[in-house]
This record gives sequence, structure tokens and C-alpha cells, in this order.
Amino acid sequence: MNLVLRYTLALTVSAGYTEIMRGKQLRQGLLIGLLLLVAFWLLSFIWGLVLKARIAVNEAHNVQRQYQMLEERKTSLEANLAALETARGKDAAIRTAFGVARPGEEIIVVVPPSPATTTPPLSWWQKILGWFK
Repeated sequence: MNLVLRYTLALTVSAGYTEIMRGKQLRQGLLIGLLLLVAFWLLSFIWGLVLKARIAVNEAHNVQRQYQMLEERKTSLEANLAALETARGKDAAIRTAFGVARPGEEIIVVVPPSPATTTPPLSWWQKILGWFK
């Protein structure tokens, strides 16, 4: 009888122990799953920030290039304005824009010189035939 009682008691204790272990394992599994979900959410959040930072850096470079181009254009326009403020600059601008000339001026057409035509050297048989002409 003592043996039966011990066996029954051992089964009762081991059944309670396995239920406790199963409960702990379930809680640990849920906690690990929750932590994995949080880690995945954080990684996706960080990846989004990296992409936004990359876009911001690219836009900053584009704005810098546009600023430099505008500065170059500004200096070019200021130089054009300085040239137009002189009488000679106004005169040149009017001539180029409207194709006009002052009274008494004539058109000069510059013609490039014609290329010198060189005759190819005669071969020995052409020279001999030239003696008989």
C-alpha cells in the first residue's frame, strides 16, 4: 500500500510539475514572439529613417548644385549689365539685336582665301608622253 501511495503521489507531483513547466514555456514563447515583433518593428522604423536621410542628403546636394549654378548665372548677368551701362555696350547690343548700322557704315564681307590648288606630280610615263605633245 505504501508503494501505491508513493506512486500516486509521484504521478500527482509530476503532473503538476509538467503543467507548471508548460505554462512557463508558453509564457516564454509568447515573450520571445513579442520581442521578435518589437525588434522587427524597430528595424523597419530604422530602415525608414535611413531611407529618409538618404533622400535628404541627395536633395541637399541638388540644392547646392542649383545654388552654384544660380551664382554663376548671377555673375554672368551682372557682367552683362555692366557692359550694357556703357555707350559702347548699348551700341553693340542694339546692333546685334536689330542688325542696324550707323549712317555711312558699309557692310564688309570677309571672304576666306581660296585654297591653293596643287597639281599632283606627274609620273614618269606621263612625262614621256608630254614630250610628244
